Parts: sequence; C-alpha cells; structure tokens
Amino acid sequence: MSSSALFGTYARSELAFVKGEGCWLETSDGRRFLDFAAGIAVNSLGHAHPHLVTVLQEQAAKLWHVSNLYTVPGQQRLGERLCEATFADRVFFTNSGAEAMEACIKTARRYQYANGSPERYGIITFEGAFHGRTLATIAAGGQAKYLEGFGPKAPGFTQVPFGDLDALKAAIDETTAAILIEPIQGEGGIRPVPHEFLRSLRALCDAHGLLLIFDEVQTGVGRTGKFFAHEWSGITPDLMGIAKGIGGGFPMGACLATEEASACMVPGTHGTTFGGNPLAMAVGNAVLDVVLADGFIDGVARKGLALKQKIASVIDAHPHVYEAVRGEGLMLGIKCRAPVGDVVAAGRANGLLSVPAGDNVVRLLPPLTVSEEDMDEAVSRLDAAAAAVEGAIAKETSA
Repeated sequence: MSSSALFGTYARSELAFVKGEGCWLETSDGRRFLDFAAGIAVNSLGHAHPHLVTVLQEQAAKLWHVSNLYTVPGQQRLGERLCEATFADRVFFTNSGAEAMEACIKTARRYQYANGSPERYGIITFEGAFHGRTLATIAAGGQAKYLEGFGPKAPGFTQVPFGDLDALKAAIDETTAAILIEPIQGEGGIRPVPHEFLRSLRALCDAHGLLLIFDEVQTGVGRTGKFFAHEWSGITPDLMGIAKGIGGGFPMGACLATEEASACMVPGTHGTTFGGNPLAMAVGNAVLDVVLADGFIDGVARKGLALKQKIASVIDAHPHVYEAVRGEGLMLGIKCRAPVGDVVAAGRANGLLSVPAGDNVVRLLPPLTVSEEDMDEAVSRLDAAAAAVEGAIAKETSA
C-alpha cells in the first residue's frame, strides 16, 4: 500500500509548488518553472494577481458562506455582468465545470418536459469530447477510459463522430432534447470545431426544436481571444457551461441560459449548497474587472497569434518531434510526432509546464496576462525540450 493518505487517482509529478507570481511557480527548494498549464486553463490572470488577492482578502474578512436560502448580492452583480456581456438572460452558479454541465443537461431535459415532450431527454455529443467526471458527464463525453468500471453508462447520451454533420442528422430522433459541444475540444487535443459546423448546429436545433448547449469550461473568459469561443462563429447557444477561468483559481462555475431555456427551472428543480458563495462571487467579479476592461481580450488575441507564430518556428526546427500548432488565442496545442508524454516531461525538465491531451497533443494554456518575454522564454524551452527528445531518440536508435 502507498504511504499516502490520498486516493491514488492521480499520476502526480514530484513537484510541489509553494508560491507563484504571474506566469511563474516556485518550489520549496527554490526551483522556478514557467507555467504554461495555468492549472489547466484555470489561472486566467496568473498567480497572485494583485486585484484578485486584495478582493479575496477583503471578502474573507467579511463573509464566507450563507447558503442560497438568502440573497447573495455578489451573485446578482456577477450574474448581471455575465448576462450583459453574453447571450444569456439567467445564470446558475456552481462550484465546478462538471456541475455547470450537469445544470445544463438537467435544464435541457427539464425544458422539453415542461414544454410537453417528456420523451425528449437525449443529448447528442461528439467523439473526443470531455464534459466532466460525474456519472452523467462521463456518459456525455462517452470515452471508454473514463466509463470503465463505473457500471452501466448513464442513459440518454449518443456520441457521433467529430465534425460529421450527416451522422449528427441521422442521430436526431423523437427522443432528442439537445446537442452538446465544445467549440474547441480541449482534452480531445485542441481540436477547433469549424465555424460553419457550429452554424449548422444552430440551424438544426432551430429546425427540430432542440436546445444547443456549449461547453465553454476551458474555452471561455477570454481564453481564445473572444470572451467566449462561440463568438468566433457568430451564433449563440441556448445553454452554456463555464468554469475554470471565471474564478482565476478559485473554484467556481456557472450555467448560462436564455430566458426561454431557463424558465422551466423553478424552485425545487435544482440547487447547490456552496455554489455562488460570497467568496467565489467576489473573485468572479474581480476577474471580470480585468478581463472585460477595454483592450484586454483583444490583447489576448494578439498574443495568441504571436505565440502561434513563434511556435511554428520551433516546429520547423524540430520536425521529428513536433508536427503542427493549432487552436485560438492562448488555447494552443502542438501536435507531436514523438510521444506526448516524453515531450511534456522534457519540457518540465527544462522548467516549462504544459498539459498533455488526446491526439498526441501538448496543450499550452498560459495565463492571459502572459508577457512577450514569457512567451519568448517558453519557446526557448520548447526548443530545448525538443532537442532533449531528439537526443533520447538518437541514443535509443544507436543502442
């Protein structure tokens, strides 16, 4: 047995960080790492952002939790700001992305029930998707590695091939309630959904009386150079789950909905003990203070383009390790020819933190506040990581 008191659910690195600032993390023995993982796209404003620190400290000295039995003024303010900046008319606050997606799924099913079609409960999703770790959201994602050993797959979820419009049309039947998709698959390997495909989904939902649900847990809050990634396609969903970046490191999420989609969610249909607590709401509002400031999101788009160009030069220099770069804004992925685990490990050995993903892709998800100097440093370390992988391959070949 392991000596740890923790569940053995993570293949953890030995790294233990004790402090951070901006895009940098530091271990107890003084080693510094350039953080292009950002807690898996969570630390949207980097580590120890002064505005977030101040707001959280001030709120912590006032009030932490009261429950949703009472009015929470911070919820009202954050909800109004999210609605003003998006398609939404209503918001339900949660603690995580999986809970946000559960709220979206329940709302879609309840919408059909409330509108006289209780038989319409099915959700169509796409192969390669990741929507969370609850029993419902692993069923929505449909990936065998996450479903194995947890009993029968929760009913009501149908997966179709990524980008296959004909397969999607064939899957729609009298039991279909909604279509659920990530505008860019994160866990699936930074795979952007073509804008025309998203527009086709909107048209299909309108034609068949379905709700369109976007999972923007990873893509949202400025990550792609728009406030939310679906804005690139020029269409809007009926429901959207968000989390990660909206809390800047504090656990929170939300389900955003139109008035029509949310009208069915009356008292008693859904709830949460911790969701929307005063601490989370204070931080969420502080994040929006920064992200919605004039020019901030445009700056993310510019930095993302510059970083993509810098990465392209490293790919050209190391074609046996790297293949191509894809993504939007500061949600980028490098498709690798070498095993992605080796590339991530080599990056870490050179002081660069990244995140592996499906399709043999390294995810680069730096804080949205990343500087030009930090991007140059990251590219230098990607270059060094590739050289190390090439050296290891050459050594194996000659052995």
